[in-house]
Amino acid sequence: MEDQQRLQELINEMNAYKKQAELIQQQVELIQSSIAEVDSLVSTLDDIKNQDSIEAFVPVGAGSFVKGELKDTDEIIISIGAGYAVKKNVEGAKETAAGQKEDLKDSLDKTLESLQKVNDVVGSLSAQAEQLMAANQGQMSTTGMQ
Repeated sequence: MEDQQRLQELINEMNAYKKQAELIQQQVELIQSSIAEVDSLVSTLDDIKNQDSIEAFVPVGAGSFVKGELKDTDEIIISIGAGYAVKKNVEGAKETAAGQKEDLKDSLDKTLESLQKVNDVVGSLSAQAEQLMAANQGQMSTTGMQ
């Protein structure tokens, strides 16, 4: 009976770690999405650089856009985090974006490392559970033969 209780504890612990791994995986996907957004920003900045004006679709809310003309493409308002934004030229905005991307990559590396650690724990717990089940089956076989 003691082995059965230990097996149930291992299963519960594995399930908790699996849920944690799912949450970490969601964080990984969000960070990867943010990196893609920064890459898109840099690409757009390259496209508008040195243009007097450019035709574009401007977001107006609720997933809707209006065709408009962007003038003075030399100045960019770029978010620097925590609800703050600053005015920069295209090169300055690209430098800020590059810094943001590096921060995101560092965060991604740490998050992936955490995910690997959780997966390692799940693997270890799974191995323990399998050993316990095998031992229980072995005891049942020898007990049934006597």
